[in-house]
Amino acid sequence: MPARDAAAELARRLTAAGHQALFAGGCVRDKLLGHEPEDYDIATSAVPSEVLGLFPGSNEVGAHFGVVIAKHGGHHIEIATFRTDGSYRDGRRPESVTFSTPQEDARRRDFTINGLFEVPDTGEIIDYVGGMADLKAGIIRAIGDAQARFTEDGLRLLRAVRFAARIGFTIEPATDAALRDCAHLLDRISPERIRDEFSKILTSPRRRAGVEHLVETDLIRHFMPEVLPMVGCEQPPEWHPEGDVFTHTMIMLGMLAPDAPIELCLAVLLHDIAKPPCRSIDPDGRIRFNGHDALGAQMAETILRRLRYPNHVIDDAVTMVSRHMQFMNVQKMRVAKLKRFMAEPTFDRELELHRVDCASSNGFTDNYEFLQAREAEFAAEPLIPPPLVTGKDLIKLGLQPGPRFREILEASVPLLVLTNEPTIRSACVRGCGFSRTSARSH
Repeated sequence: MPARDAAAELARRLTAAGHQALFAGGCVRDKLLGHEPEDYDIATSAVPSEVLGLFPGSNEVGAHFGVVIAKHGGHHIEIATFRTDGSYRDGRRPESVTFSTPQEDARRRDFTINGLFEVPDTGEIIDYVGGMADLKAGIIRAIGDAQARFTEDGLRLLRAVRFAARIGFTIEPATDAALRDCAHLLDRISPERIRDEFSKILTSPRRRAGVEHLVETDLIRHFMPEVLPMVGCEQPPEWHPEGDVFTHTMIMLGMLAPDAPIELCLAVLLHDIAKPPCRSIDPDGRIRFNGHDALGAQMAETILRRLRYPNHVIDDAVTMVSRHMQFMNVQKMRVAKLKRFMAEPTFDRELELHRVDCASSNGFTDNYEFLQAREAEFAAEPLIPPPLVTGKDLIKLGLQPGPRFREILEASVPLLVLTNEPTIRSACVRGCGFSRTSARSH
């Protein structure tokens, strides 16, 4: 059952029981914009006890705030009683709510385009806050006093930028000014909530505009201040005619595909994060950024852990940052080393990072084209051949399982397959310098 049909059926049951029931918020906005809503919310005159009576088995996830989650047709539908919020002392949730009317409920919401209601059966739009006019004009406007709305919940600062980036709207001047004035409110917001909103900005098709707006309003200072020194950090013009580090990075973000994964977006944003602290100038005036890839990987990990990203996201993004400078050497790599380089699970995303890195600056494509040709060439066989030695082989030779196992198994040439001599076996350690090919020939 489609989500809209499931929600409409619940709204009909509420209406049949004598209650008003309207679609509310994002689902109304998205439909009017021509997008299929991801989920549907219902605003109703029924109080939580009445909703639970009509839909047994529903979850009272926020009954204190008038919110019940009902299950129908494979969907979870949020049903919230029309309400007016009390004070927001914690900058996130109201301390109390008063059940009220649709008009008052609309006025407590964040932005006018999110304050619209729809009659489910007829499609009639009910607008108490001027949301339709702003929707047609492409404007993000806070309902009522912008500073008051942001003070209630500081995360709305990022939501404003996210909506603007996602749907290409402009934040109206008074609301935009309030973003700057209220930026400090983000200090009260948990890293997890900031991370979720920031990720939505970074994975939106207009991610460049979103990040640029976070910098312009100084919002980014309160959760990722390391980005700010990139602004005005000059680069060698012969390699980066596009401008400073920040401009280079923004161009790269804008070149990514609309559906680029979060790990790639983060890696692009952070790949040159260490250029400002690594910047030096030779006596002849040449600008250098020695070691910015290694330091950048450390900084990226610190930033992403601070924002509580999942480990797999951190690992992938940090790997991409740490390896992005190695692409300049791929044509000089021996085949075995090149295959290991290309076998990294993040390689396809790294290749895309390299593409936009070059396309946004010097325009060189030789390494990119070389790697594409090698991918085609290596496609018929695995990049990393089956291991010459397994853990079972080591045990058969009398070795005891332990930390050394991994070092031996990852060695370039497991010499122990050639002999039982302890002196030879002890030589089989990580980085012994032989290739698999040379091992077979000895």
